[in-house]
Amino acid sequence: MSTNPSYRGRFVWYDLMTSDAAGAQAFYQAVAGWGTEGWGPPESVYTMWTANGKPIGGIGPKTPEGIPPHWMGHIGTPDIEATVALAPTIGGKVLMPPSPIPTVGRFAILQDPSGATFSVFQAEAEAPGHEGPAELGEFSWVELATTDIDAALDFYGKLFGWTLSNDMDMGPLGTYRVFARNDEMMGGMYNIHESMPMPPSWMYYVRVPDLDAAAAKVAELGGTIMQPPMDIPGGRIFMATDPQGAAFAAHWSPM
Repeated sequence: MSTNPSYRGRFVWYDLMTSDAAGAQAFYQAVAGWGTEGWGPPESVYTMWTANGKPIGGIGPKTPEGIPPHWMGHIGTPDIEATVALAPTIGGKVLMPPSPIPTVGRFAILQDPSGATFSVFQAEAEAPGHEGPAELGEFSWVELATTDIDAALDFYGKLFGWTLSNDMDMGPLGTYRVFARNDEMMGGMYNIHESMPMPPSWMYYVRVPDLDAAAAKVAELGGTIMQPPMDIPGGRIFMATDPQGAAFAAHWSPM
Protein backbone atom coordinates (compact mmCIF):
# COMPACT_ATOMS: atom_id res chain seq x y z
CA MET A 1 0.00 0.00 0.00
CA SER A 2 1.10 3.54 -0.70
CA THR A 3 2.43 5.46 2.28
CA ASN A 4 2.94 8.68 0.32
CA PRO A 5 1.08 11.34 2.36
CA SER A 6 0.91 13.88 -0.48
CA TYR A 7 -2.69 13.05 -1.45
CA ARG A 8 -4.02 13.13 2.12
CA GLY A 9 -7.26 15.10 2.27
CA ARG A 10 -7.64 15.47 -1.50
CA PHE A 11 -10.79 14.22 -3.22
CA VAL A 12 -9.26 11.64 -5.54
CA TRP A 13 -12.32 9.95 -7.11
CA TYR A 14 -16.06 10.41 -7.56
CA ASP A 15 -18.60 7.61 -7.95
CA LEU A 16 -22.16 8.02 -9.15
CA MET A 17 -24.54 5.61 -7.44
CA THR A 18 -27.49 5.48 -9.82
CA SER A 19 -30.57 3.49 -10.77
CA ASP A 20 -29.91 3.83 -14.52
CA ALA A 21 -26.29 3.57 -15.60
CA ALA A 22 -27.01 3.86 -19.33
CA GLY A 23 -29.21 6.92 -18.83
CA ALA A 24 -26.61 8.52 -16.58
CA GLN A 25 -23.89 8.01 -19.18
CA ALA A 26 -25.88 9.77 -21.88
CA PHE A 27 -26.80 12.63 -19.54
CA TYR A 28 -23.33 13.45 -18.18
CA GLN A 29 -21.63 12.96 -21.53
CA ALA A 30 -23.87 15.74 -22.88
CA VAL A 31 -23.84 18.04 -19.82
CA ALA A 32 -20.24 17.68 -18.63
CA GLY A 33 -18.57 16.53 -21.84
CA TRP A 34 -17.27 13.35 -20.21
CA GLY A 35 -16.20 10.18 -21.92
CA THR A 36 -16.45 6.67 -20.51
CA GLU A 37 -14.01 3.80 -20.34
CA GLY A 38 -14.43 0.23 -19.12
CA TRP A 39 -12.13 -1.31 -16.53
CA GLY A 40 -11.91 -4.87 -15.23
CA PRO A 41 -12.82 -8.33 -16.53
CA PRO A 42 -15.66 -8.71 -19.07
CA GLU A 43 -17.98 -10.32 -16.54
CA SER A 44 -17.80 -7.34 -14.16
CA VAL A 45 -16.75 -4.24 -16.10
CA TYR A 46 -16.63 -1.03 -14.07
CA THR A 47 -17.46 2.06 -16.12
CA MET A 48 -15.14 5.01 -15.49
CA TRP A 49 -15.85 8.66 -16.26
CA THR A 50 -13.06 10.39 -18.19
CA ALA A 51 -12.28 14.09 -18.64
CA ASN A 52 -9.68 15.01 -21.26
CA GLY A 53 -9.01 11.29 -21.59
CA LYS A 54 -8.14 10.90 -17.89
CA PRO A 55 -10.26 8.85 -15.44
CA ILE A 56 -11.91 11.00 -12.75
CA GLY A 57 -14.58 8.69 -11.34
CA GLY A 58 -17.02 5.97 -12.19
CA ILE A 59 -20.47 4.47 -11.96
CA GLY A 60 -20.89 2.46 -8.78
CA PRO A 61 -23.26 -0.43 -8.11
CA LYS A 62 -26.96 0.15 -8.70
CA THR A 63 -28.52 1.89 -5.73
CA PRO A 64 -30.40 -0.57 -3.50
CA GLU A 65 -34.06 -0.14 -2.66
CA GLY A 66 -34.62 2.80 -0.32
CA ILE A 67 -31.35 4.61 -1.11
CA PRO A 68 -31.75 7.42 -3.65
CA PRO A 69 -29.19 7.93 -6.43
CA HIS A 70 -26.29 10.12 -5.28
CA TRP A 71 -22.67 11.06 -5.84
CA MET A 72 -19.99 9.72 -3.47
CA GLY A 73 -16.63 11.45 -3.13
CA HIS A 74 -13.53 9.49 -2.10
CA ILE A 75 -11.01 11.38 0.04
CA GLY A 76 -7.40 10.24 0.02
CA THR A 77 -5.59 8.91 3.06
CA PRO A 78 -2.16 7.26 3.19
CA ASP A 79 -3.28 5.16 6.21
CA ILE A 80 -6.86 3.99 5.90
CA GLU A 81 -6.77 1.89 9.06
CA ALA A 82 -5.75 4.89 11.17
CA THR A 83 -8.33 7.17 9.53
CA VAL A 84 -11.17 4.67 10.03
CA ALA A 85 -10.12 4.07 13.64
CA LEU A 86 -10.01 7.81 14.36
CA ALA A 87 -13.41 8.72 12.88
CA PRO A 88 -15.63 7.24 15.66
CA THR A 89 -13.51 8.84 18.39
CA ILE A 90 -14.24 12.33 17.02
CA GLY A 91 -17.96 11.95 16.36
CA GLY A 92 -18.12 10.03 13.09
CA LYS A 93 -19.39 6.56 12.21
CA VAL A 94 -17.99 3.70 10.15
CA LEU A 95 -20.67 2.52 7.71
CA MET A 96 -18.40 0.10 5.84
CA PRO A 97 -14.95 -1.03 7.03
CA PRO A 98 -11.91 -0.97 4.73
CA SER A 99 -12.51 -3.14 1.67
CA PRO A 100 -10.13 -4.00 -1.17
CA ILE A 101 -10.32 -2.95 -4.82
CA PRO A 102 -7.93 -5.45 -6.43
CA THR A 103 -4.74 -3.82 -7.82
CA VAL A 104 -6.12 -0.35 -6.99
CA GLY A 105 -6.32 0.13 -3.23
CA ARG A 106 -8.77 0.05 -0.34
CA PHE A 107 -11.79 2.16 0.57
CA ALA A 108 -14.18 2.58 3.48
CA ILE A 109 -17.44 4.50 3.87
CA LEU A 110 -17.76 6.91 6.79
CA GLN A 111 -20.33 9.35 8.15
CA ASP A 112 -19.47 12.68 9.73
CA PRO A 113 -21.08 13.95 12.99
CA SER A 114 -23.98 15.57 11.11
CA GLY A 115 -24.75 12.46 9.05
CA ALA A 116 -23.11 13.36 5.72
CA THR A 117 -21.58 10.32 4.03
CA PHE A 118 -18.23 10.10 2.27
CA SER A 119 -15.56 7.56 1.40
CA VAL A 120 -11.89 7.35 2.29
CA PHE A 121 -9.42 5.75 -0.09
CA GLN A 122 -5.84 4.48 0.17
CA ALA A 123 -4.09 3.87 -3.14
CA GLU A 124 -2.03 0.77 -3.75
CA ALA A 125 0.34 2.75 -5.98
CA GLU A 126 -0.34 6.22 -7.36
CA ALA A 127 -3.51 7.98 -6.26
CA PRO A 128 -5.90 9.19 -8.99
CA GLY A 129 -6.26 12.87 -9.76
CA HIS A 130 -3.71 15.64 -9.40
CA GLU A 131 -2.72 18.66 -7.40
CA GLY A 132 -3.49 22.20 -8.54
CA PRO A 133 -6.49 23.77 -10.29
CA ALA A 134 -9.12 21.59 -11.92
CA GLU A 135 -9.11 21.30 -15.69
CA LEU A 136 -12.30 21.55 -17.76
CA GLY A 137 -14.49 18.54 -17.08
CA GLU A 138 -12.96 17.86 -13.68
CA PHE A 139 -14.54 18.52 -10.31
CA SER A 140 -13.41 21.96 -9.17
CA TRP A 141 -15.20 22.55 -5.86
CA VAL A 142 -16.83 20.53 -3.06
CA GLU A 143 -19.49 21.76 -0.67
CA LEU A 144 -20.85 20.40 2.59
CA ALA A 145 -24.37 21.14 3.80
CA THR A 146 -24.29 20.42 7.52
CA THR A 147 -25.88 21.20 10.87
CA ASP A 148 -22.77 22.67 12.52
CA ILE A 149 -19.93 24.14 10.48
CA ASP A 150 -17.70 24.46 13.54
CA ALA A 151 -18.06 20.77 14.41
CA ALA A 152 -17.66 19.83 10.74
CA LEU A 153 -14.38 21.70 10.28
CA ASP A 154 -13.07 20.26 13.53
CA PHE A 155 -13.95 16.71 12.39
CA TYR A 156 -12.49 16.97 8.89
CA GLY A 157 -9.54 18.95 10.18
CA LYS A 158 -8.59 16.12 12.51
CA LEU A 159 -9.12 13.48 9.83
CA PHE A 160 -7.48 15.23 6.88
CA GLY A 161 -5.78 18.42 8.03
CA TRP A 162 -8.29 20.80 6.42
CA THR A 163 -8.19 24.34 7.77
CA LEU A 164 -10.30 27.49 7.77
CA SER A 165 -9.62 29.78 4.82
CA ASN A 166 -12.27 32.46 5.40
CA ASP A 167 -15.90 33.00 6.40
CA MET A 168 -18.41 34.80 4.18
CA ASP A 169 -21.56 36.44 5.56
CA MET A 170 -24.63 35.28 3.64
CA GLY A 171 -27.07 37.40 5.61
CA PRO A 172 -30.20 35.50 6.73
CA LEU A 173 -28.71 32.24 5.39
CA GLY A 174 -25.81 32.45 7.86
CA THR A 175 -22.11 31.89 7.25
CA TYR A 176 -20.48 30.27 4.25
CA ARG A 177 -17.20 28.78 5.44
CA VAL A 178 -14.42 28.26 2.92
CA PHE A 179 -11.93 25.58 3.91
CA ALA A 180 -8.48 24.84 2.61
CA ARG A 181 -6.04 22.02 2.09
CA ASN A 182 -2.34 22.90 2.17
CA ASP A 183 -3.39 26.58 2.25
CA GLU A 184 -5.32 26.28 -1.03
CA MET A 185 -9.11 26.75 -1.04
CA MET A 186 -10.89 23.50 -1.93
CA GLY A 187 -14.50 23.88 -0.87
CA GLY A 188 -17.13 25.37 1.38
CA MET A 189 -19.57 24.40 4.09
CA TYR A 190 -22.72 25.97 5.47
CA ASN A 191 -25.40 25.27 8.04
CA ILE A 192 -28.66 24.04 6.53
CA HIS A 193 -31.24 26.82 6.82
CA GLU A 194 -34.84 26.08 7.75
CA SER A 195 -35.80 27.09 4.21
CA MET A 196 -33.68 24.23 2.83
CA PRO A 197 -35.42 20.88 3.45
CA MET A 198 -32.41 18.65 2.84
CA PRO A 199 -30.26 16.20 4.80
CA PRO A 200 -26.58 16.85 5.55
CA SER A 201 -24.68 15.92 2.40
CA TRP A 202 -21.84 16.69 0.03
CA MET A 203 -22.25 18.49 -3.30
CA TYR A 204 -19.67 18.23 -6.08
CA TYR A 205 -19.10 20.93 -8.74
CA VAL A 206 -17.83 20.02 -12.20
CA ARG A 207 -16.02 22.69 -14.21
CA VAL A 208 -17.69 23.35 -17.57
CA PRO A 209 -16.70 25.65 -20.47
CA ASP A 210 -20.19 27.16 -20.92
CA LEU A 211 -22.46 27.22 -17.86
CA ASP A 212 -25.63 28.33 -19.65
CA ALA A 213 -25.23 25.69 -22.33
CA ALA A 214 -24.74 23.02 -19.64
CA ALA A 215 -27.84 24.20 -17.78
CA ALA A 216 -29.86 24.07 -21.00
CA LYS A 217 -28.70 20.48 -21.57
CA VAL A 218 -29.80 19.54 -18.04
CA ALA A 219 -33.35 20.72 -18.77
CA GLU A 220 -33.38 19.23 -22.26
CA LEU A 221 -32.33 15.78 -21.07
CA GLY A 222 -34.75 15.42 -18.15
CA GLY A 223 -32.73 16.81 -15.24
CA THR A 224 -33.97 19.48 -12.84
CA ILE A 225 -32.32 22.83 -12.18
CA MET A 226 -32.48 23.51 -8.42
CA GLN A 227 -30.42 26.72 -8.45
CA PRO A 228 -30.44 28.56 -11.81
CA PRO A 229 -27.16 29.95 -13.13
CA MET A 230 -25.90 32.67 -10.81
CA ASP A 231 -22.79 34.79 -10.45
CA ILE A 232 -20.38 34.10 -7.60
CA PRO A 233 -16.98 35.64 -6.85
CA GLY A 234 -14.72 34.54 -9.68
CA GLY A 235 -17.30 32.71 -11.79
CA ARG A 236 -20.80 31.27 -12.14
CA ILE A 237 -22.58 28.15 -10.88
CA PHE A 238 -25.81 26.19 -11.03
CA MET A 239 -27.15 23.28 -8.97
CA ALA A 240 -29.23 20.47 -10.42
CA THR A 241 -30.34 16.87 -10.20
CA ASP A 242 -29.89 14.37 -13.00
CA PRO A 243 -32.88 12.44 -14.40
CA GLN A 244 -32.43 9.74 -11.76
CA GLY A 245 -32.38 12.30 -8.92
CA ALA A 246 -28.66 12.50 -8.04
CA ALA A 247 -27.69 16.06 -7.08
CA PHE A 248 -24.66 17.75 -8.64
CA ALA A 249 -23.48 21.26 -9.49
CA ALA A 250 -21.58 22.95 -12.30
CA HIS A 251 -19.00 25.72 -12.13
CA TRP A 252 -17.58 28.10 -14.71
CA SER A 253 -14.57 30.31 -14.14
CA PRO A 254 -12.30 32.22 -16.53
CA MET A 255 -9.14 30.50 -15.26
